[in-house]
Amino acid sequence: MKAIIPAAGLGTRFLPIAKAVPKEMLPLGNKPVIHHVVAEAAAAGFDEILIIVSRGKESIIQYFAPNPELEKHLESAGKIDALEAVRQVSAMARIEYTFQQEMRGLGDAVKLGREFIGSDPVFAVLLGDTVMRHSSPLGAMSAAFQSLRKPSVCLEPCAEERVSRYGVAGGREIGSGLFDLDELVEKPAPELAPRLTSRDGSRLPFHAFAARYLFTPDIFDCLEKTKSGYAGEIQLTDAMEQLRQTTGMLGVTWPGQRLDIGSPAGLIEAAHALGV
Repeated sequence: MKAIIPAAGLGTRFLPIAKAVPKEMLPLGNKPVIHHVVAEAAAAGFDEILIIVSRGKESIIQYFAPNPELEKHLESAGKIDALEAVRQVSAMARIEYTFQQEMRGLGDAVKLGREFIGSDPVFAVLLGDTVMRHSSPLGAMSAAFQSLRKPSVCLEPCAEERVSRYGVAGGREIGSGLFDLDELVEKPAPELAPRLTSRDGSRLPFHAFAARYLFTPDIFDCLEKTKSGYAGEIQLTDAMEQLRQTTGMLGVTWPGQRLDIGSPAGLIEAAHALGV
C-alpha cells in the first residue's frame, strides 16, 4: 500500500537551525523525526512512500538512500551493529520523492502525489513532523475502511484554547472510537467549532485532526477544485469537507498519543515522552 508524507514546510519555528537542518531531520533519540514516521507507515503495511520535500531538504533524501561507501567501511571495521542499523534505514520502505516548488499549504503538497497514487483504492497521509506514541492509528483506520469503504481522519481531544490551531471535526459515534463525520472546519474559533456526540447524544470535547489520514483517490479531484483558503494556502481540510459531502468520512480515535514536533518545545516534550 502507498503513503504520502509531506515534509516540505519551512520550519520557521526552528529558525535559525532550520536554515541548514530540516525539522524532520532533527534527532529524536538516535534517529531523525521522519525516520519514526516512515517506520510507522511501513509497519502498518504502507511500504511504498512518497515524501514531499522542498529545496534545502535534500538531507532527507540522503538519509534514506543506501550508502555503499559507509557500509563498506563499517563492515571492514567490524562494526556490525552499526552496519545493520544503516542498512535498515534504506530497507524500511520503497521511497520516492517530489519537490513542492512553492509553499502553498498541505493541500497543495498532497495534490502532488496524484500520479504516485494512481488507481490505488486507498492511501495514507502522515505528516512528517508528528510522531505517534504507544501505537499507530493506521491499523484501526484501515480496518474501518475495509468495513465501511469510507476515508477517515485520526482524531484526538483538543483543549478549547487550542481549537483555533487545528482542523476540527464534528459527527456522531457509530462504534467504539469510530465516528461518522458531519462537519470539518480548519482553525475555527471555539464558538464556531463543531463537536462530536456519543451514541447516547451527549456532546464530547472538541476533537482535532491528529496528523494521520486515510484517503481514496477522490481527494485529488476535491483538491483540484479547492481554492486558496486560510492564510492563502490550499487547505487539505477544505478538500476533505468536499470529500465528506460526496463519499462520507469517518473519524477514528485511538489509545495512543500524538507528539507534535513542530516546535522546539514539542521536540523536547517528545523526547521526554519517548524516553530517548
